[in-house]
Amino acid sequence: MTDFHTQTLAELSRGLENGDFTSLQLTEALLQRISAHNDKLNAFITITADEALAAAVRADAARAGGSAGVLNGLPIIHKDIFCTRGVKTSCGSKMLDNFISPYDATVVAKLQQAGAVVLGKANMDEFAMGSSNETSFYGAVKNPWDLECSPGGSSGGSSAAVAARFAPAATGTDTGGSIRQPAALTGTVGIKPTYGRVSRYGMIAFASSLDQAGVITRSAEDAACMLGVMAGFDERDSTSIDQPVPDYTAAIGKSIKGLRVGIVRQHFDVGLEAETGARVKDAIAMLESLGATTVEVDLPNLDLSVPAYYVVAPAECSSNLSRFDGVRFGHRAENAEDLLDLYCRSRGEGFGDEVKRRILTGAYVLSAGYYDAYYLKAQQVRQLIADDFKRAFADVDVIAGPTTPAPAFKLGDKFNDPITMYLNDVYTIGANLAGLPAMSVPCGFVKDLPVGLHLVGSHFSEATLLQCAHQYQQQTEFHQACPEDFQ
Repeated sequence: MTDFHTQTLAELSRGLENGDFTSLQLTEALLQRISAHNDKLNAFITITADEALAAAVRADAARAGGSAGVLNGLPIIHKDIFCTRGVKTSCGSKMLDNFISPYDATVVAKLQQAGAVVLGKANMDEFAMGSSNETSFYGAVKNPWDLECSPGGSSGGSSAAVAARFAPAATGTDTGGSIRQPAALTGTVGIKPTYGRVSRYGMIAFASSLDQAGVITRSAEDAACMLGVMAGFDERDSTSIDQPVPDYTAAIGKSIKGLRVGIVRQHFDVGLEAETGARVKDAIAMLESLGATTVEVDLPNLDLSVPAYYVVAPAECSSNLSRFDGVRFGHRAENAEDLLDLYCRSRGEGFGDEVKRRILTGAYVLSAGYYDAYYLKAQQVRQLIADDFKRAFADVDVIAGPTTPAPAFKLGDKFNDPITMYLNDVYTIGANLAGLPAMSVPCGFVKDLPVGLHLVGSHFSEATLLQCAHQYQQQTEFHQACPEDFQ
């Protein structure tokens, strides 16, 4: 059997259960595919072939013994921001190029306990700071739909790997759109759950009040399966919320008749490319044909989400990254003259330009003379945005719109223009500021490049988002499309 890469997580699960093939056969085939094609994309930082093969053997033994977990024997990829015991965890940075994690992040441990086989660690923007996967110390990731284009970021390695059929699923993290934006640009499904729904323990922090772990898959069904394993309370994470996790897989089969879909006027104003907007409107029309009703909603403070985010996120990053000083772990400058020289040169050598830019911005807005004018004001605006969403969800169940203003852009086009790059997350940032679940679903193509439908729900409504996405995918085939060079 040679078509493993064409199958979804759910399809592979059924094949393993039926005895059509073994996890070892599946793992060997996908590792061969990665070896043959990864040089085109640069989607991996580390390929864990030996560990994956050993895990596959254990998975086959567990299945034979009748103790198979939910994801037993199924191959996945981790974004290289999740600490993984005995494996380099670099965060895409020279600063952590020599860091071998001594423990597993909770997400890693949960997926491992469920029997998942990890093929490797995906490339990413340095410390998750970027929207194009060009800030990685290990080089840019390329979009499998057009190798001259960006796959988005910061989870660009995860999205590119899933789109290129290296694995059916990958973990990601989302601080301002870093799962959903790359999912949209690569024609994959990406979901960011409610803040606190998935543990952040062992997930290297960028902005602690915004970061959330999620998944990138090929279908909503697969995302439901993955999220069901990852979600849940973790006492080691002070931001984890102790609330029961519903059966997401069971929820997706329900009709969306009567679902109230909110359409935000601001989403279709200036800034959205016309053809992208047309594909999104087609998708909303499809939801209506399935029995959903549309309601116009207003988010008057949404335009303030980008400036608010780029005060809050750098402020938190400047605090979180202060631990990387060349003393305890990570890159250490050689032949330092004194302690101050060690700090300055270790950080200067270890961090890239975008990370330095955000650290400096964050330190500035937190400084004594500017805290009230910038950081405090941004937090007040953040509350206004959250209140807007709360009012909107009194009248609707889901808010739908574009994930990105346009399809994938050329590598290099925005790299030297940070403001233009930041605006690529204009539709996604609001959900992070408000702590809401959100996802991107493939909804068509513009000039042979995929675009995404963005769905946002109220707190802990992941099941509704997955249900809506799954029912849409039952009527469309956009999520099944594969880049020509990777078929």
